[in-house]
Amino acid sequence: MTSGIHHVTAITRDVQANVDFWMGFIGLSLVKQTAGFEDADQLHLFYGDPQGSPGSLISFLVWQGGARGRVGHGQVAEISLAIPRGRIGDWLTRAMQQRMQIEGPSREFGEPVLRLKDPDGIIVKLVGTDVPDAGWPAAPHSIRAVTIWSDVPEQTIHFLSQFGFRQDQTDGSLTRMVSDTDVLDIRDASGFVPGIPGTGTIDHVALRVADVPELDGLQKALSGRNSGVTYHDRKYFQSLYVREPGETLIELATDGPGMTVDETVDQLGRTLMIPPHFEDTPDLRVRLPQFARPGEERIPMRDLPFEHRLRQPDAPDGSTVVLLHGTGGNESDLLPLGSRIAPDATLLGVRGRSTEEGIARFFRRNSMTTFDQDDIRSEAEAFAAFLQGAKAAYGLDPDKATVLGYSNGANFAAAVMALHPGLIKRAILIRPMAVLDDLPQVDLTDAKVLTLTGARDPYGQYAPRLNDWLRDNGADLDAQIVQAGHELSQADLALAADWMKGA
Repeated sequence: MTSGIHHVTAITRDVQANVDFWMGFIGLSLVKQTAGFEDADQLHLFYGDPQGSPGSLISFLVWQGGARGRVGHGQVAEISLAIPRGRIGDWLTRAMQQRMQIEGPSREFGEPVLRLKDPDGIIVKLVGTDVPDAGWPAAPHSIRAVTIWSDVPEQTIHFLSQFGFRQDQTDGSLTRMVSDTDVLDIRDASGFVPGIPGTGTIDHVALRVADVPELDGLQKALSGRNSGVTYHDRKYFQSLYVREPGETLIELATDGPGMTVDETVDQLGRTLMIPPHFEDTPDLRVRLPQFARPGEERIPMRDLPFEHRLRQPDAPDGSTVVLLHGTGGNESDLLPLGSRIAPDATLLGVRGRSTEEGIARFFRRNSMTTFDQDDIRSEAEAFAAFLQGAKAAYGLDPDKATVLGYSNGANFAAAVMALHPGLIKRAILIRPMAVLDDLPQVDLTDAKVLTLTGARDPYGQYAPRLNDWLRDNGADLDAQIVQAGHELSQADLALAADWMKGA
């Protein structure tokens, strides 16, 4: 029976910081980048040894700018990587040279350990073991261990013993289980808080299974015990998901076919792969976050008042489209629309900061047609600071910038034009209405605006007030009515693309 750890999967909120740490500092190879098999809008990165071997793989689901989770029982809490014993000092020096906080060396079960955290706060331990020394510098050899927090440790240990792990030593609240290649450390976390999924947490640990027949046997055995087993084809391996008695998610994954099923070893991780069942999803690649490998040219992301996503085309023409989503959207929602309207423009997607019943908006509303005036004004002021900061930070040309808003985002853009005249010079407002109770008299003679109102949109009756205000204040307005409701349509895309060409 094959035993040991196949891979560990965690969640990150910052893809670039993640790549810089795991490739740049730890030194692992990026061996696969793929859209998520369950959620195609979720980038999934696999790091490991250059061959992508089971037992070396650490993967991350990218929840860009996502909510932070909480570490607690029912989770994997720590990842340990195996390094040669004689390299503890080299790693300690490397961390200090890069001004990275690191603790140790200490000793755990007789092994020297350095302890640090990745950019999301995930605990990473470098453990001195008897693995071969490949010289210096060199990446860790493989995964040494994971630490599982359980409030029912005896039951967790009993459950995991059926997968080739056997109970070994105990040190206080920690029990070590060993396989032929690595270990599981089970910590008694009874009385501690339960974990909450989110960025900065580890989603699951996958244990190795030799092949599909062995996996099928495990599926039958676990299903017979009502363990809630789910089967998945992940292309690079077949797997089962099951929760152990302490609620930690355990995956059982076959060694094959492996990471080289769709890329040669020398090209592993170079191409964004799309799962077969999502290959026909339009614009999927545009919605996934971009990143640069260590040493590659990049635009450093800045800490600005609004969460945002910057996407660069292959051949930038110097123009920028700033994208403001509708109610319940996020910074990636309108990236496909922006890419189709202006294929060579840099896209800047922005996430609204106000929330309503847990969904994102750019300002709060009191009813379907009345709005929080103070919130509009304060958020407009913050957006003005954001836009000025983004132009300076990313080298955006204000004379070649267009703000495109849909629904709540369009309403917000119009309010910004009223409250901060001159800030937005070109705007595409899709399904807009005026949300300010009192529209001021301002100078919009330098503004060029396209408004797109749906003929069947129940809110379309409110668009004329905004259009009249734009005209009366000197804007160069093109007000169009499309045969649609409140939803986006192909007509919007065509009209916006034509307008952009002449703007």
